[in-house]
Amino acid sequence: MTGDIVEAARLIGAGIAMIGALGGGIGVGLSIQGAMQGMARNPDAYNNLFVNMLLGVAFSEAIAIYCLVIAFVILFVA
Repeated sequence: MTGDIVEAARLIGAGIAMIGALGGGIGVGLSIQGAMQGMARNPDAYNNLFVNMLLGVAFSEAIAIYCLVIAFVILFVA
């Protein structure tokens, strides 16, 4: 009985840890939306906007990957 409660708590904790991946997805979407609007309004700034967009997407995805790593640690360690 006690082991089942601990296992349930681990699964719930891993699920809660993955909520942070939602922020990464929203961040990527908003970053690309802003870059596309900027490129449409000022095509001459394409290169500058594209580089900044890629950096923003990389940092947003890093947050989602960190959440995934934490969820795996909760599930498979100890």
